[in-house]
Amino acid sequence: MIPLLIYVGIFIAAFFIVTKVVQRAGSSDYTSLKTVTFGDESAVRPNRAAGVISILTIFLMWGIFTGSALLPGFLHAPGPFEGTTTFTYTAQADGQDADDATVTVVVHPRDTDTDAPQVDPGDGFAKNDSAAIAQWRTGLIRVDRNDELGRDDGVKVVAINGQSIAPGDRVKVDGGSVTLSDRGTPNFAPTRGWQMEPLYLPAPEAVWSRSLEIVDSGFRNFTLIEHLGYSLFRVVLGFLLGAAVGIPLGYAMGLSDWFRGWFDPIVEFMRPVPPLALIPLVIIWAGIGEAGKIILLFLAALWIMAIAARSGVSGVKISKVHAAYSLGASKWQIMRHVIVPNSLPEIFTGARVAMGVCWGTVVAAELVAAEQGAGMMIMTASKFQNTDIVIMGIILIGVIGFGIDMLMRWAERILVPWKGKG
Repeated sequence: MIPLLIYVGIFIAAFFIVTKVVQRAGSSDYTSLKTVTFGDESAVRPNRAAGVISILTIFLMWGIFTGSALLPGFLHAPGPFEGTTTFTYTAQADGQDADDATVTVVVHPRDTDTDAPQVDPGDGFAKNDSAAIAQWRTGLIRVDRNDELGRDDGVKVVAINGQSIAPGDRVKVDGGSVTLSDRGTPNFAPTRGWQMEPLYLPAPEAVWSRSLEIVDSGFRNFTLIEHLGYSLFRVVLGFLLGAAVGIPLGYAMGLSDWFRGWFDPIVEFMRPVPPLALIPLVIIWAGIGEAGKIILLFLAALWIMAIAARSGVSGVKISKVHAAYSLGASKWQIMRHVIVPNSLPEIFTGARVAMGVCWGTVVAAELVAAEQGAGMMIMTASKFQNTDIVIMGIILIGVIGFGIDMLMRWAERILVPWKGKG
């Protein structure tokens, strides 16, 4: 909840600063103040300042909640407790006066081994104890092990730092809290703070260091470029096969009522089925080799491209067709000069969607018996809790997917310059 509030606060502050102060101060005409027709995507352009600030905010929050060395200390969220703390427990034995003893706890980073400190046992039947516990971890402290009287003598822990406690209760102490287990053993939990444990979210510099290591030495006998290249090759091949079949199928459905009636139930049935649900069936049909992965990506792109082509043909204005007929155009000329050009914008939109779906599907496809690929790299790293490699793979997948989308937008602007111009 706290990260979400911080993110919303940065968004609101950036919005008012950029739009109300910076841009207004730099504007010299009224063209930027004209209204935008709702639904007209071509009238809306991304605010570059908003995009840059958005990315910087994500990395800023990543550093804040991981204690990144790239940020000054005052920007770090409260971290987990580290150091030495103590608490006192009160033991009560049948027929004995209550006795107090002190427990010294050393809380150390997870990546360092620390021994429990030596302490003076003190007087009385309850003896002083010590323990070493890693950050973000808890530890049972068997205070009865060195006491003169133990559980068999009816000894029970009845208070922590003078505060009464029963099994299941928790008492806050310096640097953490103590919970009494069902058997009456104190369980010390160090304060976690707001920062994420590196096991779950390593700092940006840790991910960068591991990325350089993977680039230099590779991962599982393949370089990083080879892993990404295999994934990209599978996506492109599967997409091209899906487009080669889906686009003609979509044109046929858009131009012929017979084809529309025959294939429409199949396309509409398969459209909502997620490609990942087809993995078991594809494995049964084609095995776990390359053919199965390509078939899965082909199916992921096929229905999207068919629907896009069908929608493009159906969206052609009939007035344009009548105008071409009145000028003496043949059916082939109408197809070549009217149907295809006017359907290309829809097809390119479908292609962008299909490529995104294929790129997301290939990661899941590579989780099954793959020796190369971004998905295999992420899955293998997760088994060994190498979160830095997992995050590196996720970032690379996102960057490449974004790059593919930008490339297809560029191709659309070049090949379909008439989009949005009637």
